Amino acid sequence: MRTHHAGRHELGQNFLTDRRVIAAMVGLVARTDGPIVEIGAGGGALTLPLQDLGRPLTAVEIDHRQATALARRASPATTVVTGDFLRHRLPRTPHVLVGNLPFHQTTTMLRRVLHSEHWTDAVLLVQWEVARRRAGVGGATLMTAQWWPWFEFRLVQRVPAAAFRPRPGVDGGLMTITRRARPLVAPADRRAYQDLVHRVFTGGGRGLPQILDRAMPDRRVALRPWARRHRVTGATLPRDLAAEQWADLFALL
Repeated sequence: MRTHHAGRHELGQNFLTDRRVIAAMVGLVARTDGPIVEIGAGGGALTLPLQDLGRPLTAVEIDHRQATALARRASPATTVVTGDFLRHRLPRTPHVLVGNLPFHQTTTMLRRVLHSEHWTDAVLLVQWEVARRRAGVGGATLMTAQWWPWFEFRLVQRVPAAAFRPRPGVDGGLMTITRRARPLVAPADRRAYQDLVHRVFTGGGRGLPQILDRAMPDRRVALRPWARRHRVTGATLPRDLAAEQWADLFALL
């Protein structure tokens, strides 16, 4: 039985067909609790196996033809919604997100996910380089550092382009995002913290000490003990800091 059709180019549809990757995603969701919201259900390659978990499942699909076909095949307990995830109203109670995100909208959808409340875990298939950067492999990005106090990012595996139909021009990356039970920074301070991270990432200088001195010249004395405590040298860059180091820097300032 087919679980996918030819993707529509204007919707950036590249359907996942590799059963091993599908099983890996379902397995990651199985480790979580609560209702499931699937992003971009397509023909149901992931939706149908997710039903076996026996949890409330809402499948959101922007293509009305795909959504209509999936609704006929899905379990009566599964809710299939025709709509754009970027505008879909998510539950106001704890839930889990899962999906194969359209590669051309990966960053936009990730921003929607990170700004949304109530979800506890997200299992997402995105572009490989995006997955690496978000997980901080090779150094954190601005977006990762800005959200680290509230979320943990983990890279699970690389997914070859051959696992999709039609085949995209790049590989995919399976990643998870978990909301921290105990945030490193109070949610009320999110804007101030993210402004600090942005200032540091975009500041001028050859290394982190120089960047901080230029960005916050009135805090030089207070920054020296922090730099020694975290072994920050002239070769350290903003991307090299860990979540706890960013949180400690914000608490200091």
